[in-house]
Amino acid sequence: MSGDIASMSFEEALAELERIVKGLEGGQLKLEDAITAYERGAALREHCESKLRAAEARVQAIVQRADGALDTKKIAD
Repeated sequence: MSGDIASMSFEEALAELERIVKGLEGGQLKLEDAITAYERGAALREHCESKLRAAEARVQAIVQRADGALDTKKIAD
């Protein structure tokens, strides 16, 4: 289950997470289905947060050179 999450884009994971939240809010799921959905939602949230942290690091790595041109600096993993 988490293997397929790892290959998802941020947008795909967020869309699925939104569907899960709506399903849980609807209150129509059986208890076991709700627990499974909640667990997957937690994994999707973690994945989205990881993607956002990586994107933020890339944005912060953009620097302006002395001549005014934009460049990137190497960021540590």
